[in-house]
Amino acid sequence: MRGRPNLLARLLAVFTCAALVVQPVAAQSILRDAETEQLLLDLAAPLIEASELEPGNVELVLINDSSINAFVAGGQAIYVHSGLINEAGTANEVQGVLAHELGHITAGHVVRFNERTKAANGISILSLLIGVGAVLAGAGDAGMAALMAGQQAAMSSFLSFNRDQEAATDLAGARYLSGAGITGKGMIKFFERLRGNEIRRGFSQADEAAYARTHPLSGDRIQILRGLLEADPAWDTEPDPELQERFLRVRAKLYGYLAEPRRVLTFFPQSDTSIPARYARAYAYHKDARVDLALAEADALIALEPDNPWFLELKGQVLLESGRPHDALVPLRRATELTRAHPLIAGMLGHALIATENERNYAEAEQVLRAAVQRDRYNPFAWYQLGVVYAARGDIPRARLASAEQQVMNRRYPEALQNAQAAEASLPYGSADWIRAQDVALEARAELERVRNRR
Repeated sequence: MRGRPNLLARLLAVFTCAALVVQPVAAQSILRDAETEQLLLDLAAPLIEASELEPGNVELVLINDSSINAFVAGGQAIYVHSGLINEAGTANEVQGVLAHELGHITAGHVVRFNERTKAANGISILSLLIGVGAVLAGAGDAGMAALMAGQQAAMSSFLSFNRDQEAATDLAGARYLSGAGITGKGMIKFFERLRGNEIRRGFSQADEAAYARTHPLSGDRIQILRGLLEADPAWDTEPDPELQERFLRVRAKLYGYLAEPRRVLTFFPQSDTSIPARYARAYAYHKDARVDLALAEADALIALEPDNPWFLELKGQVLLESGRPHDALVPLRRATELTRAHPLIAGMLGHALIATENERNYAEAEQVLRAAVQRDRYNPFAWYQLGVVYAARGDIPRARLASAEQQVMNRRYPEALQNAQAAEASLPYGSADWIRAQDVALEARAELERVRNRR
């Protein structure tokens, strides 16, 4: 009598595990940096034009993840892992990856992936029902066999479909590189890096191994693409040296920011006086609370390029986060001016103005923070700082609205709903802020309802 329920439980457990295989990653940490975001946009711009997508509709998002990956997930957003930038040797390699991801967008592969996932789950569910029926009828072994056969069919179908998509997207990426007049050497080089990583990690490169993979074998991809790209007129075109220099700086900056200071300082010793090395060391020293050394590196960079907004931003950040907000104002004001009030830098300036605890700075803080969130609403820290300014000036309704904006982005929906409703009740009827409070309340309420329905 106990045998059948136990086997039924095993069937259900196997099904649950198999279903989880095809679920997308729910959430990853987004890393915001003005310089990196601008570089990614500039790398992608000619490729977006070649793909005939609208430039303003394509979003590039940096993910704090050390794995070598980029992906498209809904809409026209390309997510690039920090690990991919760290692994790439050139800006041209990153362009090869971006061209590939644009191919996913133009082919609508996100939508098709979701459709195929549903189909694969459908096969699994059907086989589960057959298996459960067999178990209840007393044929336990037959039930397990039916389930496993169904799971294998589902996974084989899913993997085959995904490999076909990836192969088609490689070709689309090659077309976009050609259309943009960009050499495909970087795309080939990056696939060679992937193949090298696969070999080092023990992944088989044999033909039969391809059937258990989501992507075609890297060697096969290289062989097909090389024939196309070497014949392209852009093959011998030299990559943009300015983009390459910017890439080297961003790569070093991210490494300095994300890696352990000890590792950064080993990789970039004091004897290396290049700009990327100084950039990385500045962030490593800052993380290690060695403020004087961090400022010395920042000052050395500014001496080389006095009007570089990213170096000025770095110095301002070190000063601000080291408890010297007043000293941070000069470099941050200049960086804000040079970038035409980039929202992330303007947000940092607003933070510094508030941190001085000088009420005479609050009007300027409100001005720069309002401009920052108008240009980039997805900036929770700027919303938080704006709420601080409003509260300090006694404007509680707008302080609550700013808090609600920040809380929605941080998925704190109950607090967001409460603050949005309170703001709506006190703001002038029909005003822009009153309407926005309604919108935030509706969004928070809808998310809460969605969470309840999932239970």
